[in-house]
Amino acid sequence: MRALVTGADGFVGRYLVALLTAAGDDVVESATDITDRKRLLGAFDDAAPEVVYHLAAQADVGGSWDAPIETYRVNVEGTVNVLDAARLAGARRVLAVTSAEIYGPVHESDLPLDESQPLRPVSPYAASKAAAEMACAQAGYGYGLDVLRVRAFNHLGPGQSDRFVASAIASRIAHNEVSGESVVRVGNLGARRDFTDVRDVVKAYRMLMVDGQAGETYHVCTGVDRPVSELADILVSLATTPMHLKADATLLRPVDVPILRGDNGKLREATGWAPVVPIEQTLDDLLQHWRQVASAATSST
Repeated sequence: MRALVTGADGFVGRYLVALLTAAGDDVVESATDITDRKRLLGAFDDAAPEVVYHLAAQADVGGSWDAPIETYRVNVEGTVNVLDAARLAGARRVLAVTSAEIYGPVHESDLPLDESQPLRPVSPYAASKAAAEMACAQAGYGYGLDVLRVRAFNHLGPGQSDRFVASAIASRIAHNEVSGESVVRVGNLGARRDFTDVRDVVKAYRMLMVDGQAGETYHVCTGVDRPVSELADILVSLATTPMHLKADATLLRPVDVPILRGDNGKLREATGWAPVVPIEQTLDDLLQHWRQVASAATSST
Protein backbone atom coordinates (compact mmCIF):
# COMPACT_ATOMS: atom_id res chain seq x y z
CA MET A 1 0.00 0.00 0.00
CA ARG A 2 1.06 3.59 -0.60
CA ALA A 3 0.45 5.10 2.82
CA LEU A 4 0.66 8.72 3.93
CA VAL A 5 1.18 9.34 7.65
CA THR A 6 0.37 12.69 9.24
CA GLY A 7 2.34 13.32 12.41
CA ALA A 8 5.01 10.95 11.11
CA ASP A 9 7.71 12.68 13.15
CA GLY A 10 5.77 12.31 16.42
CA PHE A 11 6.10 9.67 19.11
CA VAL A 12 3.59 7.19 17.64
CA GLY A 13 4.25 8.28 14.07
CA ARG A 14 7.89 7.19 14.17
CA TYR A 15 6.91 3.70 15.32
CA LEU A 16 4.15 3.48 12.74
CA VAL A 17 6.43 4.53 9.88
CA ALA A 18 8.99 1.91 10.91
CA LEU A 19 6.30 -0.80 11.08
CA LEU A 20 4.76 0.11 7.71
CA THR A 21 8.16 0.23 6.04
CA ALA A 22 9.09 -3.17 7.48
CA ALA A 23 5.77 -4.53 6.16
CA GLY A 24 6.69 -3.41 2.64
CA ASP A 25 4.37 -0.42 2.40
CA ASP A 26 5.38 2.62 0.37
CA VAL A 27 5.35 5.29 3.08
CA VAL A 28 5.04 9.05 2.65
CA GLU A 29 5.93 10.96 5.82
CA SER A 30 3.92 14.16 5.83
CA ALA A 31 5.49 17.06 7.71
CA THR A 32 3.00 19.64 6.46
CA ASP A 33 1.15 21.71 9.07
CA ILE A 34 -2.38 20.26 8.98
CA THR A 35 -3.87 23.70 9.71
CA ASP A 36 -2.30 25.05 6.49
CA ARG A 37 -5.07 23.91 4.18
CA LYS A 38 -3.59 25.04 0.87
CA ARG A 39 -0.20 23.42 1.46
CA LEU A 40 -1.80 20.26 2.82
CA LEU A 41 -4.02 19.82 -0.23
CA GLY A 42 -0.96 20.20 -2.44
CA ALA A 43 1.10 17.74 -0.41
CA PHE A 44 -1.61 15.09 -0.58
CA ASP A 45 -2.12 15.63 -4.28
CA ASP A 46 1.62 15.18 -4.88
CA ALA A 47 1.77 12.07 -2.68
CA ALA A 48 -1.31 10.40 -4.20
CA PRO A 49 -1.74 8.01 -1.25
CA GLU A 50 -3.95 4.93 -1.31
CA VAL A 51 -4.48 5.13 2.44
CA VAL A 52 -3.93 7.79 5.10
CA TYR A 53 -3.05 7.35 8.77
CA HIS A 54 -4.03 10.56 10.53
CA LEU A 55 -1.97 10.88 13.72
CA ALA A 56 -1.07 14.58 13.74
CA ALA A 57 -2.67 16.30 16.71
CA GLN A 58 -2.26 18.46 19.78
CA ALA A 59 -2.08 15.51 22.16
CA ASP A 60 -1.35 17.13 25.53
CA VAL A 61 -4.51 16.73 27.65
CA GLY A 62 -3.20 18.88 30.50
CA GLY A 63 -1.82 21.52 28.15
CA SER A 64 -5.18 21.85 26.39
CA TRP A 65 -6.58 23.73 29.40
CA ASP A 66 -4.10 26.54 28.78
CA ALA A 67 -4.37 26.44 24.97
CA PRO A 68 -7.97 25.49 24.07
CA ILE A 69 -8.13 27.46 20.84
CA GLU A 70 -4.89 25.97 19.51
CA THR A 71 -6.13 22.53 20.53
CA TYR A 72 -9.43 22.92 18.68
CA ARG A 73 -7.73 24.38 15.64
CA VAL A 74 -5.24 21.54 15.27
CA ASN A 75 -7.53 18.68 16.24
CA VAL A 76 -10.76 19.78 14.56
CA GLU A 77 -9.85 22.14 11.73
CA GLY A 78 -6.73 20.10 11.03
CA THR A 79 -8.73 16.88 10.83
CA VAL A 80 -11.23 18.43 8.41
CA ASN A 81 -8.31 19.52 6.23
CA VAL A 82 -6.79 16.01 6.28
CA LEU A 83 -10.11 14.38 5.40
CA ASP A 84 -10.69 16.78 2.52
CA ALA A 85 -7.12 16.38 1.28
CA ALA A 86 -7.38 12.58 1.39
CA ARG A 87 -10.69 12.60 -0.49
CA LEU A 88 -9.52 15.02 -3.17
CA ALA A 89 -6.27 13.08 -3.63
CA GLY A 90 -8.23 9.87 -4.26
CA ALA A 91 -7.30 7.97 -1.08
CA ARG A 92 -9.52 4.94 -0.56
CA ARG A 93 -9.33 4.83 3.24
CA VAL A 94 -8.41 7.06 6.19
CA LEU A 95 -7.63 5.85 9.70
CA ALA A 96 -8.16 8.72 12.13
CA VAL A 97 -6.89 8.41 15.69
CA THR A 98 -8.99 9.97 18.43
CA SER A 99 -8.93 9.20 22.15
CA ALA A 100 -10.70 7.44 24.99
CA GLU A 101 -10.57 10.78 26.81
CA ILE A 102 -13.78 11.65 24.95
CA TYR A 103 -15.72 9.39 27.33
CA GLY A 104 -14.98 11.59 30.32
CA PRO A 105 -16.06 10.49 33.81
CA VAL A 106 -17.54 7.00 33.82
CA HIS A 107 -18.92 4.80 36.57
CA GLU A 108 -17.14 1.58 37.36
CA SER A 109 -20.33 -0.26 36.44
CA ASP A 110 -19.82 0.98 32.85
CA LEU A 111 -16.46 -0.76 32.58
CA PRO A 112 -15.02 -2.04 30.41
CA LEU A 113 -16.12 0.64 27.95
CA ASP A 114 -17.23 -0.42 24.51
CA GLU A 115 -17.59 1.79 21.45
CA SER A 116 -21.26 2.59 22.21
CA GLN A 117 -20.46 4.45 25.45
CA PRO A 118 -21.89 8.03 25.52
CA LEU A 119 -19.35 10.83 25.10
CA ARG A 120 -18.86 13.23 28.02
CA PRO A 121 -15.63 15.13 27.25
CA VAL A 122 -14.20 17.08 30.18
CA SER A 123 -11.00 18.68 28.88
CA PRO A 124 -10.67 20.91 25.81
CA TYR A 125 -8.53 18.12 24.34
CA ALA A 126 -11.28 15.55 24.82
CA ALA A 127 -13.92 17.86 23.34
CA SER A 128 -11.70 18.56 20.33
CA LYS A 129 -11.29 14.83 19.70
CA ALA A 130 -15.06 14.28 19.98
CA ALA A 131 -15.58 17.06 17.44
CA ALA A 132 -12.95 15.51 15.16
CA GLU A 133 -14.94 12.27 15.25
CA MET A 134 -18.02 14.14 14.02
CA ALA A 135 -15.95 15.50 11.14
CA CYS A 136 -14.95 11.92 10.32
CA ALA A 137 -18.58 10.80 10.41
CA GLN A 138 -19.60 13.68 8.12
CA ALA A 139 -16.87 12.79 5.64
CA GLY A 140 -18.29 9.28 5.52
CA TYR A 141 -21.97 10.12 5.34
CA GLY A 142 -21.61 13.26 3.24
CA TYR A 143 -18.83 12.35 0.82
CA GLY A 144 -18.70 8.56 0.98
CA LEU A 145 -15.13 8.57 2.30
CA ASP A 146 -14.09 5.35 4.06
CA VAL A 147 -12.95 6.57 7.48
CA LEU A 148 -12.05 4.32 10.40
CA ARG A 149 -12.12 6.00 13.81
CA VAL A 150 -9.71 4.59 16.36
CA ARG A 151 -10.19 5.52 19.99
CA ALA A 152 -6.78 4.96 21.50
CA PHE A 153 -6.53 4.51 25.24
CA ASN A 154 -3.31 5.50 27.02
CA HIS A 155 -0.17 4.31 25.31
CA LEU A 156 3.45 4.65 26.26
CA GLY A 157 6.96 3.58 25.34
CA PRO A 158 10.51 4.79 24.75
CA GLY A 159 10.62 8.18 23.06
CA GLN A 160 7.40 9.53 24.55
CA SER A 161 7.35 13.15 25.68
CA ASP A 162 7.70 13.86 29.39
CA ARG A 163 4.39 15.70 29.24
CA PHE A 164 2.82 12.28 29.81
CA VAL A 165 2.73 10.75 33.26
CA ALA A 166 4.83 7.58 33.02
CA SER A 167 7.40 9.24 30.79
CA ALA A 168 7.58 12.23 33.14
CA ILE A 169 8.27 9.98 36.13
CA ALA A 170 10.87 7.99 34.17
CA SER A 171 12.56 11.24 33.13
CA ARG A 172 12.77 12.49 36.71
CA ILE A 173 14.21 9.18 37.90
CA ALA A 174 16.84 9.13 35.15
CA HIS A 175 17.93 12.69 35.90
CA ASN A 176 17.96 11.94 39.64
CA GLU A 177 20.33 9.03 38.99
CA VAL A 178 22.75 11.52 37.47
CA SER A 179 22.29 14.34 40.00
CA GLY A 180 21.99 12.24 43.15
CA GLU A 181 18.56 13.56 44.04
CA SER A 182 16.17 11.15 45.74
CA VAL A 183 12.79 12.89 45.43
CA VAL A 184 10.55 12.07 42.45
CA ARG A 185 7.75 14.59 42.11
CA VAL A 186 4.35 13.17 41.07
CA GLY A 187 0.81 14.34 40.50
CA ASN A 188 -2.34 12.26 40.80
CA LEU A 189 -1.30 8.65 41.41
CA GLY A 190 -4.84 7.42 41.99
CA ALA A 191 -6.05 7.72 38.38
CA ARG A 192 -6.48 4.33 36.70
CA ARG A 193 -5.76 3.96 33.01
CA ASP A 194 -5.65 1.26 30.33
CA PHE A 195 -2.01 1.40 29.14
CA THR A 196 -0.78 -0.18 25.89
CA ASP A 197 2.79 -0.31 24.59
CA VAL A 198 3.20 1.90 21.52
CA ARG A 199 4.67 -1.03 19.57
CA ASP A 200 1.43 -2.94 20.07
CA VAL A 201 -0.62 0.16 19.25
CA VAL A 202 0.88 0.67 15.79
CA LYS A 203 0.37 -3.00 14.95
CA ALA A 204 -3.32 -2.51 15.68
CA TYR A 205 -3.44 0.52 13.38
CA ARG A 206 -2.06 -1.33 10.39
CA MET A 207 -4.21 -4.40 11.03
CA LEU A 208 -7.29 -2.18 11.12
CA MET A 209 -6.27 -0.46 7.91
CA VAL A 210 -6.22 -3.88 6.26
CA ASP A 211 -9.17 -5.61 7.93
CA GLY A 212 -11.29 -2.95 9.65
CA GLN A 213 -14.84 -2.35 8.47
CA ALA A 214 -15.61 0.89 6.64
CA GLY A 215 -17.02 3.63 8.82
CA GLU A 216 -16.57 1.74 12.09
CA THR A 217 -15.04 2.83 15.39
CA TYR A 218 -12.53 0.67 17.27
CA HIS A 219 -10.85 0.71 20.66
CA VAL A 220 -7.11 0.10 20.90
CA CYS A 221 -6.48 -0.95 24.48
CA THR A 222 -5.46 -3.91 26.64
CA GLY A 223 -8.69 -4.30 28.62
CA VAL A 224 -6.75 -3.91 31.90
CA ASP A 225 -6.69 -0.72 33.98
CA ARG A 226 -3.77 0.10 36.26
CA PRO A 227 -3.35 2.90 38.80
CA VAL A 228 -0.64 5.40 37.95
CA SER A 229 0.84 4.51 41.35
CA GLU A 230 1.61 0.99 40.05
CA LEU A 231 3.63 2.37 37.15
CA ALA A 232 5.40 4.82 39.45
CA ASP A 233 6.32 2.05 41.89
CA ILE A 234 7.71 -0.14 39.10
CA LEU A 235 9.81 2.71 37.78
CA VAL A 236 11.17 3.57 41.24
CA SER A 237 12.03 -0.10 41.76
CA LEU A 238 14.14 0.04 38.58
CA ALA A 239 16.14 3.06 39.76
CA THR A 240 19.85 2.48 40.39
CA THR A 241 19.78 4.66 43.53
CA PRO A 242 17.19 4.89 46.37
CA MET A 243 14.30 7.22 45.55
CA HIS A 244 10.88 8.07 46.88
CA LEU A 245 7.76 9.66 45.46
CA LYS A 246 6.52 13.05 46.65
CA ALA A 247 3.17 14.63 45.76
CA ASP A 248 3.36 17.96 43.96
CA ALA A 249 0.11 19.92 43.65
CA THR A 250 1.44 21.86 40.66
CA LEU A 251 1.36 18.64 38.62
CA LEU A 252 -2.39 18.11 39.11
CA ARG A 253 -4.83 18.77 36.25
CA PRO A 254 -7.91 20.98 36.78
CA VAL A 255 -10.07 17.88 36.23
CA ASP A 256 -8.82 14.30 35.95
CA VAL A 257 -10.98 11.37 34.85
CA PRO A 258 -10.72 8.80 37.69
CA ILE A 259 -10.74 5.58 35.66
CA LEU A 260 -10.75 4.34 32.07
CA ARG A 261 -10.68 0.75 30.87
CA GLY A 262 -11.66 -0.35 27.39
CA ASP A 263 -13.12 -3.41 25.73
CA ASN A 264 -10.98 -4.40 22.73
CA GLY A 265 -13.29 -7.19 21.59
CA LYS A 266 -14.35 -5.43 18.40
CA LEU A 267 -10.72 -4.89 17.37
CA ARG A 268 -9.79 -8.50 18.18
CA GLU A 269 -12.73 -9.86 16.22
CA ALA A 270 -11.92 -7.76 13.16
CA THR A 271 -8.15 -8.33 13.10
CA GLY A 272 -7.02 -10.98 15.58
CA TRP A 273 -4.86 -8.36 17.34
CA ALA A 274 -3.71 -8.86 20.92
CA PRO A 275 -1.16 -6.90 23.00
CA VAL A 276 2.10 -8.76 23.59
CA VAL A 277 4.52 -6.35 25.29
CA PRO A 278 4.29 -6.61 29.11
CA ILE A 279 4.07 -3.39 31.10
CA GLU A 280 7.31 -4.19 32.93
CA GLN A 281 9.23 -4.29 29.63
CA THR A 282 7.59 -1.10 28.45
CA LEU A 283 8.60 0.77 31.59
CA ASP A 284 12.13 -0.63 31.57
CA ASP A 285 12.57 0.43 27.94
CA LEU A 286 11.10 3.85 28.77
CA LEU A 287 13.52 4.37 31.64
CA GLN A 288 16.46 3.26 29.50
CA HIS A 289 15.47 5.90 26.94
CA TRP A 290 15.48 8.65 29.56
CA ARG A 291 18.82 7.45 30.93
CA GLN A 292 20.28 8.00 27.47
CA VAL A 293 18.74 11.49 27.39
CA ALA A 294 20.05 12.35 30.84
CA SER A 295 23.51 11.03 30.00
CA ALA A 296 23.64 13.01 26.77
CA ALA A 297 22.58 16.17 28.60
CA THR A 298 25.33 15.66 31.18
CA SER A 299 27.95 15.04 28.49
CA SER A 300 27.06 18.26 26.69
CA THR A 301 27.47 20.48 29.76
